[in-house]
Amino acid sequence: MLKQTASSLRAALALLLAVHVMLAPGVAAADDGDELKARTHFAAGEYKQALDIYARLYAETMHPTYLRNIARCHQNLGNADQAISSFREYLRKARDLTPDQRAEIEGYIAEMEQMKRAKPAAPPPAVAPTPPSNEPALVGPPTVVAGRAADNDSEPGPIYTRVWFWAVVAGVAAAGAFGVYALTADRSPTHGSLGVLDLTD
Repeated sequence: MLKQTASSLRAALALLLAVHVMLAPGVAAADDGDELKARTHFAAGEYKQALDIYARLYAETMHPTYLRNIARCHQNLGNADQAISSFREYLRKARDLTPDQRAEIEGYIAEMEQMKRAKPAAPPPAVAPTPPSNEPALVGPPTVVAGRAADNDSEPGPIYTRVWFWAVVAGVAAAGAFGVYALTADRSPTHGSLGVLDLTD
């Protein structure tokens, strides 16, 4: 019974090993094909397409070399912050770098830092000049004349609210009083303060 179990276990392991050997070349070939595409895009200056492939390959394999390739794509696209971040992550994860390789990556980081400093700051948004207004000037409150508001418009009010009306009334009253006085005054020769003059000798 024990021999039969051991035999079954060996058969299962052999089967798993055979499947792994059969699948591994296909996976490697697929990775090689994607990497070739990414290198082709990079060589052609199509950095965005190369970046997309390298990012996917890094997510699948977590190999630090793809971080370096991602950083180089960002570097050529002018994405300084992303390039610096990827280069630094590469330096942290690639532990077998030679001093020359590390110096090369640090040089790239310095180059990106310099590019960030040289990049001019974005100017403040321009404020559009205010166009001249076509609206009429504001009209102040009406002035007060003789305890009433002076007319600022052409709408007629009651006639007795007009100043000129009362001036006419006063003039007519004065003329009437003078006329009455003139008509009723005594015009006799004896009227007056001098009395009757005696013109006889």
